[in-house]
Amino acid sequence: MKVQVEEVSPIERKLDITVDAVVVSKELDTAYQALSRQVKVPGFRAGKVPRRILEQRYKADVENDVLQRVVTRAYVDAVKEHKVDVVADPQISKAALKLNEPLSFTARVEVKPVIVARDYKGVGFKAVDVKVTDATVDEQLEKIRTNMTSLEPISRDVAATGDFAIIDFIATIGGKDFPGNKGTNVTVEVKAGELVDANVPQLEGVKVGAQKDFDYTFPAEYRVDEVKGKTAKFVATLKELKEKKAPPIDDAFAEKSGAGVHTLAELKDKIRKDLERAEHRKAETDEREALIKALLEKNAFDVPKAMIERGVDLMLEGAINMFARQGLDPNTLNFDWAKLRDDLRPKAEIEVRGQLLFEAVARQEKIEASDDEFEKKLEALSAESEQPLSQLRKHYKSADQKAALKARIQEEKTVAFLKGAASKT
Repeated sequence: MKVQVEEVSPIERKLDITVDAVVVSKELDTAYQALSRQVKVPGFRAGKVPRRILEQRYKADVENDVLQRVVTRAYVDAVKEHKVDVVADPQISKAALKLNEPLSFTARVEVKPVIVARDYKGVGFKAVDVKVTDATVDEQLEKIRTNMTSLEPISRDVAATGDFAIIDFIATIGGKDFPGNKGTNVTVEVKAGELVDANVPQLEGVKVGAQKDFDYTFPAEYRVDEVKGKTAKFVATLKELKEKKAPPIDDAFAEKSGAGVHTLAELKDKIRKDLERAEHRKAETDEREALIKALLEKNAFDVPKAMIERGVDLMLEGAINMFARQGLDPNTLNFDWAKLRDDLRPKAEIEVRGQLLFEAVARQEKIEASDDEFEKKLEALSAESEQPLSQLRKHYKSADQKAALKARIQEEKTVAFLKGAASKT
């Protein structure tokens, strides 16, 4: 096989590939031999059908299959032999099989650009200061306390603003029922607002056991077409009154918080550490983005469209996984996926450019991730995620997963190097 590689641009290569005639002939022979064993032709035993008979009936299909197989194999071998770092499927020129003649075709393909980073030492950079105050810890405690709030019965039997009421209701529009016009043991709040948000101010002053008649006009943009913008007559029966009760912030509160602690002091310490970890992660992200921005101002280069689209794919995958963790089905959220891809594309391009520049700096500064650093990273991930180290080792056993984690370590070391070499602002 003969291969000539031409650099069309820093992000595109053209491969002129010629496959020897003997290879093509051998593939054709193999294909017809296999076909002879598979097809049934009257008057011939399986495996004994003459090739000329097969060619009369199946030549176009056989040659098409052989052509695709030979072209694919030749392209893959050429890419490997010449170490072409492809990032997309190739565009293959039309080729034709001719008996006892070489097969020639051209493949054009996007490639990962080889970047030479410039002026990366001394870039302007502002470190992010991480602080977690006592007030921030107290705010988080209050959020936990709010989540642990329960509705408790109250002895008073007349509804007042701020109460939660348990009601039965029935409603009609023009004397007729409509979807959702009845409810039993529904919890609403006695406060100003919209009934569709479970706010019923009309219940103020109503006694438990009594009925309250009132009119309500549904919002014009309400989701139920049959009632949007229409006025309904409601009859509500007040069955019970409740109020929110939040637990005192003490050791018992800490033990019931679900944080796996037994005292308030332990809970505060855990909250502080969690907040600090989250703030450090945010600071690292902000600082990394600032470094990319500074580097891009000094380094301009072309990026393959395929790499940007793959970056968009990864962002979408991350968003979908986040929805899944929250128990949401993205298919029910009515996203305009095409618009979302367009919105994400500029951010994906910046991310791809940043990764390429970090790789270039690592290569130029000979920054690598050692096996010892790989092991230490696994231990850190185990402690952070509270997953057994053995489980993480099993996950990162494959060559691809190990290479991905080593690339992550290499980038972290590169970012640390750039921070150390940066001019602080």
